[in-house]
Amino acid sequence: MAPVNSFAAIAVVCVVVATQVLAQTAPDLVTLAHRVDKAEQASAGTSSGAATLADRSMRETELQEIKDDLTYLRVKSRRGERVSDDERRALAERLDRFESRMPRGGAESGDTDGAEVPVGTELDARLEGRLSSKDAKVEDRVEATTAADLLRGDRVLVPAGSLLTGQVTSVDRASRTERKGAVTVRFDRIRIGSDTFSLRASVVGALESAGLRGESGRIGAGAGVGAILGGVLGGLKGAIAGIVIGGTGAVVATEGKDVELPSGTILRIRLDSPLVLR
Repeated sequence: MAPVNSFAAIAVVCVVVATQVLAQTAPDLVTLAHRVDKAEQASAGTSSGAATLADRSMRETELQEIKDDLTYLRVKSRRGERVSDDERRALAERLDRFESRMPRGGAESGDTDGAEVPVGTELDARLEGRLSSKDAKVEDRVEATTAADLLRGDRVLVPAGSLLTGQVTSVDRASRTERKGAVTVRFDRIRIGSDTFSLRASVVGALESAGLRGESGRIGAGAGVGAILGGVLGGLKGAIAGIVIGGTGAVVATEGKDVELPSGTILRIRLDSPLVLR
């Protein structure tokens, strides 16, 4: 009977270990982008410390490789290709190793304690999902990630990749009588690194991102990740035709149809209340 009990115990241990491994879900790409931004800020804050020039150069090279890998995964996602849990988990582990080797005690450029971003400040943020007056519902969640650093002098108050969350507050669908579609979104939270802050912000503009569609003819098998980062993810084509922004922040169609904002649209967002970063 002893061998049977031993095998049973081993089986139980294996099940527990397997369950724990499965429970360790891979972080999503937005979370990974936040971590990369934070690591870059921390690395910049320690660049004038005691580390040798060679150490700093190696750190910068490693961080750039991590950023390139993240960009590759984001491009895959935007193309509609599946990004596996293993790919995201591997990148998270590389970040863990990079952060564990960071010099301690340096000030981070993204440190926001005590800062306040005033009313009227505008941020450009990339819409994380499609938004349409045809099927949107009031209280639907809306997410967008900031497309550029918000600076005060050399200090980063809101780094690129910070997550804005809000909700649809009103919807008007286009009708057969040529009634124009409209949708209004209000943002009320922003996540910077691991911290979340309250805000009130509305949409004041919508810009078309060149995105993958705009650059697809220029991307070949030999295109480098740096070229993808600078072109595919960074290009803007200007204001979206066929919509206007109303005085209340509503996005309104101008041609008797529904508003259609694809994922990747750049929303210009204005603060309606101070953003206090404590």
